[in-house]
Amino acid sequence: MRTFGVEEELLIVDPGSGEPLALADALLAARKLAADDAPGKPRLVKKKAETTCDDEMGLSAELKLEQIETQTRPCLDHAELLRQIRAGRALADDAAQGHGARIAALATSPLALSSHTTPDPRYARMLERFGLTAQEQLTCGFHVHTYIESPDEGVAVLDRIRDKLAVLIALSANSPFWNGLETGFESYRTQAWNRWPSSGPSGIYGSLSSYRRVVTRLLDSGVVLDEGMIYFDARLSRNHPTVEVRVADVCLRAEDAALIAVLVRALVESACREWREGVEPAPVPTVLLRMATWQASNFGLRGELLDFGSFRPAPAEDVVRSLVDYLEPVLAENGELDLARRGIEEIFARGTGAAEQRTVRQVVLDKAEPDDGGLGAVVAHAVRATHKGEGYAGPDDEDAPELLRVRHL
Repeated sequence: MRTFGVEEELLIVDPGSGEPLALADALLAARKLAADDAPGKPRLVKKKAETTCDDEMGLSAELKLEQIETQTRPCLDHAELLRQIRAGRALADDAAQGHGARIAALATSPLALSSHTTPDPRYARMLERFGLTAQEQLTCGFHVHTYIESPDEGVAVLDRIRDKLAVLIALSANSPFWNGLETGFESYRTQAWNRWPSSGPSGIYGSLSSYRRVVTRLLDSGVVLDEGMIYFDARLSRNHPTVEVRVADVCLRAEDAALIAVLVRALVESACREWREGVEPAPVPTVLLRMATWQASNFGLRGELLDFGSFRPAPAEDVVRSLVDYLEPVLAENGELDLARRGIEEIFARGTGAAEQRTVRQVVLDKAEPDDGGLGAVVAHAVRATHKGEGYAGPDDEDAPELLRVRHL
């Protein structure tokens, strides 16, 4: 089996009001000091550029001070990946609690705020260059890395998974609210993220040289600042021998995150087998992929998705089940078929993170008319759901620590 690992972007929130808190640099600095004070222990915090697929787990900064990223090590099976996802969330939450905050797996902030850019020359340049797009870009995604044997194999994978990635947006949808507003979308993060000029689905490359040529021409255009801003839905990792799939919202529940990672790994392996067998990529126009992305972002699992075979509307649950059927040979070989089928049925029954958020808010509004429109309760529920699972021993909301913020911005 191929190794796989994930990166999760998470919100730092006030456990009382639910407002995002600009504490990422303080959390990282405090955690690094704690690690430095314990000789012989693994580093718990690493700078973004130092993060590698090794035996360490870490936390790192992102564009906004209100978010923090966790990374797992490469894993071979679902159980180990799920354990590490939960451990990463617990690690971030432990750091947050030191400043009276909590961690919530929300892909956008339900509550309105003015976010703060992480102090970093590159991020400052992004803010200056991209204006409101960068200023408002407090979004939390879920990135899955899957091992590839060579860059050529990786490009073959990119060409053969592009038509199926929108299904993952629908399954992971966890961002119905934006700056205090009901958006009408299940994954509004997808809409906000796709403001970047280099984001979204891409065409069929056909070869590694063609892929590199596209990246070079994007850089030569002067629109994006550097290769780190090549924000394709799926890309070759710059630092690891992996394909990185970047379309999903961060999932409210750790088990849903691990399920999506399992599906991504199976997509990568299925694509590799097709490539070796001489199966050509489906010649789907990129503009149709954009339609599929929009549809998944808008409806999630509530209505219809574009079927990845015909690209015509079909019931969302049928499209998701069709994806699992397509992946059945690899999933069965990996011993993950029953797990995948059971996992998607649980999401259908329970609802995505977006559905959970809306349900919590409606329950609150049916009882009262809070000043925050019920969105604080949404965040409180998200904190509980983020850390729910085997081995979690964090405090309940009633025992949330007194706020000890290091700054008021």
